[in-house]
Amino acid sequence: MDISLTTWLLTVLGLVVLIAIDFFIGRKPHEVSVREAGAWTAVWVVLAGLFGVGLLLFAGGKAGGEFFAGYVTEKSLSVDNLFVFIVIMAKFAVPLRLQQRVLLFGVLIALVLRAAFIAAGAAVLASFSWVFFLFGAFLIYTAWKLIQEARSHGGQDEEWEENRLLKTVERRFGVADRYHDTKLFLRVNGKRVLTPLMVVMLAIGTTDVMFALDSIPAIFGLTQDPYIVFTANAFALMGLRQLYFLIGGLMKKLVHLSYGLSVILGFIGVKLVLHALHETGVHVPEISTTLSLSVIGGVLFVTTVTSLIAARRAGRDGEAAERGADEDRVDA
Repeated sequence: MDISLTTWLLTVLGLVVLIAIDFFIGRKPHEVSVREAGAWTAVWVVLAGLFGVGLLLFAGGKAGGEFFAGYVTEKSLSVDNLFVFIVIMAKFAVPLRLQQRVLLFGVLIALVLRAAFIAAGAAVLASFSWVFFLFGAFLIYTAWKLIQEARSHGGQDEEWEENRLLKTVERRFGVADRYHDTKLFLRVNGKRVLTPLMVVMLAIGTTDVMFALDSIPAIFGLTQDPYIVFTANAFALMGLRQLYFLIGGLMKKLVHLSYGLSVILGFIGVKLVLHALHETGVHVPEISTTLSLSVIGGVLFVTTVTSLIAARRAGRDGEAAERGADEDRVDA
């Protein structure tokens, strides 16, 4: 899809305006209610849908289909990433009223860094088609690794450790001993130090970049158009903050999500390998965007349904075991 510089600038400007509106509305630190999170989640989903429909009308069905496939994939991968965000928030003991501010700036950092990744990925793919083989193999490997991790601990209780960059920043600048509302820096004994709020923002942003190592190749497996890759990532990330508060409790019930994501990543990895073979002149069938969107949507639907059934069954078993223990105590 041939996108003019003007269209790029207007798109970026529009996203900046949306981010500014989101920041202005949530500028006052407060505990986000489920109702507020649900309303804003719906707003972001509707905006993404309208953008996709606009692509359908003005750029054709192929571009619109690729956007929706990319958006759904990135959003589903982002949901899995929220598990780690919860762990980070707990590790840094972030007050509830400050968590939305942390997520907003963390997502902004991630969006800027992902834009750089996308630009680099698009340049590499344009020059070296064999990179599709690497992307495809990496996604298949990631899918297998995700299955192994899900089997080892049920996709739950994920551990998180500070990355090397974050440790270096903390050593270089120092960190205050407590939160100071929304302040990011303080003067302590004449030295400028970071507050814990700044550290956790960097933790969220840089950790999301690690997630981009699988999500960026995944969406390039669905479309090689940098404009669609960027906008799908942007809309998926910009609704992440509200989604965190909306499904914080529900995420614990999505026990099969890791299996579903592994299937999606493996499927896209195979799609990339087939595309790479096709580019080298080998006559192999290619997977269409329509089929990709159907597989992604179907896997997520089945995964969600089976997760909720399993969670409900586990809840009933837990209640039965608790009743049995109570009866044993009474008998004793």
